[in-house]
Amino acid sequence: MKPLIGALAMTAALIAAPHAHATSADEATIKTIVESVGLLADRHEFEALEKLYADEFMLDYSSLSGAPAELKSPQALMTDWAGVLPGFDRTRHALSDVEATIDGDQAQASADVEAGHWVDGAYWQVDGHYDYQLERQAGGWKITSMTFTLENEIGSRDVFGPAIEAATANPAAYIQRQQTRQAVMDFLTGLEDKDMEKVNNVWAEDAVQDMPYVPDGWSHQVVGKEALIAQYAGWPEAAGAANFTDALIFYPMQDPQTVYVEFKGEVEILPTGRTYRQTYGSLFHVENGKITLYREYFDPRLFEHAFGLSD
Repeated sequence: MKPLIGALAMTAALIAAPHAHATSADEATIKTIVESVGLLADRHEFEALEKLYADEFMLDYSSLSGAPAELKSPQALMTDWAGVLPGFDRTRHALSDVEATIDGDQAQASADVEAGHWVDGAYWQVDGHYDYQLERQAGGWKITSMTFTLENEIGSRDVFGPAIEAATANPAAYIQRQQTRQAVMDFLTGLEDKDMEKVNNVWAEDAVQDMPYVPDGWSHQVVGKEALIAQYAGWPEAAGAANFTDALIFYPMQDPQTVYVEFKGEVEILPTGRTYRQTYGSLFHVENGKITLYREYFDPRLFEHAFGLSD
């Protein structure tokens, strides 16, 4: 009887083992996510960091800031952090006692943290405790709630002044990519809305628009803000309903100030009564929120037909 009982126990253990291993893997994943938050923040890798969060999550830093908890998007949080953390000479979030418990597709995690901030010889340290809630989603485990409880602090919060000033003067790559994308969006939505002030405002003083495939007889390059404003001045009278953003795709480059963009244009051309349908491939370079280079690739035959140049 004893051998039979022993065999049954071994069989039960073997059946249960895969589930135990799966739980251990999930715990390791969740602990790694918790540990990665501070590490990626210290390394200013905000694009990777935002992928750890759900599309909307609850952020509670009320014990530190006095502000109430709020629903936040990963992009909004990364913008906040990228606007200050790179301005420090160094930050270090040291975690300890990381714990995780799992219940199906829901999980809770916690960790103690000691966060040091150095700038211009000044130092501020905050000690406390993090509590996380996570959810298993299609893309893996995501943070749905993050709460910090303050326990102690050393030094002065005055360190934030010079840090924000330094981060503003030398924006992080994450912020630069946002500025690049926004300049492109302002240009395209300005054209859609016939908002020429918005369109004119996107250009740097020395901006250049390259158009390698314009029809014969047209200039392949327009140089300078004044010339670009003149080029687009007739747009409201020439264009009716316009759409450039429904099929917009951004391809970020290693240089955060440069982006390749694919988009489709559909514009009612008022002088001819024709609809101009075009597919564009465009390279933008943006500095300090202003477009310095716009290289535009398109099919000139579609342009010629819509504007009646080939009649």
